Amino acid sequence: MTVAEKAGQVLMPVYPGADPAAQAATIERLHLAGSIIMGDNIPLDAGGRADPAAMSAVNARLAQAARADGRPWPGLIGVDQEGGIVARLGAPLTEWPTPMSYGAAANGPLARDAGRAMAAELAPLGFTVDFAPDADVTIGPADPTIGARSLTGNADQAGQLAVAFSQGMQEAGVLPAIKHFPGHGSVTVDSHQDLPVQPASIADLEARDWKPFRAAVAAGAPMIMTGHIAVPALEPGVPASLSKPTYAALRGMGFKGVAVTDALNMGAIQKQYPGGSAAPVALAAGADLLLMPADVGQAHAAIVGAVAAGTVPAARLDEAATRVATMMTWRGRAAATPGLTTPGAAPGSSGDTSARVSAAAVTVLSGHCAGPIASPGIRIAGGSDQDRARFAAAAAKGGLAVGQGPLVTLIGYGGRPAGGDIAVTLDAPWPLAGSAAPVKVALYGRTPGAFDALVAVLTGKATAPGKLPAAVGSFPAGTGCP
Repeated sequence: MTVAEKAGQVLMPVYPGADPAAQAATIERLHLAGSIIMGDNIPLDAGGRADPAAMSAVNARLAQAARADGRPWPGLIGVDQEGGIVARLGAPLTEWPTPMSYGAAANGPLARDAGRAMAAELAPLGFTVDFAPDADVTIGPADPTIGARSLTGNADQAGQLAVAFSQGMQEAGVLPAIKHFPGHGSVTVDSHQDLPVQPASIADLEARDWKPFRAAVAAGAPMIMTGHIAVPALEPGVPASLSKPTYAALRGMGFKGVAVTDALNMGAIQKQYPGGSAAPVALAAGADLLLMPADVGQAHAAIVGAVAAGTVPAARLDEAATRVATMMTWRGRAAATPGLTTPGAAPGSSGDTSARVSAAAVTVLSGHCAGPIASPGIRIAGGSDQDRARFAAAAAKGGLAVGQGPLVTLIGYGGRPAGGDIAVTLDAPWPLAGSAAPVKVALYGRTPGAFDALVAVLTGKATAPGKLPAAVGSFPAGTGCP
């Protein structure tokens, strides 16, 4: 490959709108690795829902463009599909609760089932990469970015669950990307806006934030994402995604796969490295795949220029491009070998698995652990219109009248503590710390299956088996019904 071809092989850009024609042309012209699909790239049907057939056609066009220069390996067609608030593809695909559900359920095989089921719906649409799971260890409400995207505040359990979920994804033929090394769950600034600083020592990072990544490396993770977090103990003032000591620390764990940056168009990068200027810096530091540069043309030119000037050694570009090509060759062979991956699944076919996750996760922090909590009726407040409608539908299905009885207050993403008789969080459980409601329930999801699980607990038809995956005010991690 030429330097220009290799420079393209380490870039994975985004594009505006639902028409992929211009992006396909750019992929062909710059020999790009592929493309990430964001929310505005998803074609919608007349009802405003994702159109799976049209999505497949978009991805097929982008994949065709990635191979137009004759390379034998498939392109990277990626998406951010974690579950909870980070889910680019909505209905008719299966809706999933927050990743924190897996920590509350503390069930590795269930996480693996969920990873496989989620990926099995993505693979037939042409996706080869899902930038999930999130292995960040949350510190609780002081963590403004990750929250319920974190599996748990327990570092050892975060590693076990992240490995299980990612192995399930790989079984369905989709590559996972464990994120965000060196750990985004314990910093108090959102890297989408500004550069967070992680003041912890290396010893502290090893004891908490790095444990899940060590587990992922030991399990053979194909890809790990670096975050835009400055770690003074590694390199003061420099985002980890652009820091040579950070990549050295990751490789020091034995990682041999693809190191991918978080999106290079985020505020933490763009304020310091505008346009495409971050790309050669990240590449020289040790990144193999550069995600979403603000201007992919500038980024490509900057890499080619840096190799010519010697600021990016030619051997470093060779190494990065080889890792990406190797990973995609391996993924292509696995997907084409009978028995190595599970068959694809129809959109929306995994609702039972999603519901099983929520039923295993629902947590009662205070209130009855046996028998009905609210019966025969309830009143509903809080949440969104859709939340209240879904809850009412689940109540009707579960034999719970709506309109009289205890007041159930729903608290959505970023919601404030709320009162009533029963407070229910639908995302991170932190607002329950300040709730005056005598009964406090963490649901970790707002899917139809999650509301079914809530109704089953409220009516006493099921127990709440979940345990708090992180402390909530005076409620320590592990709080829940016996």
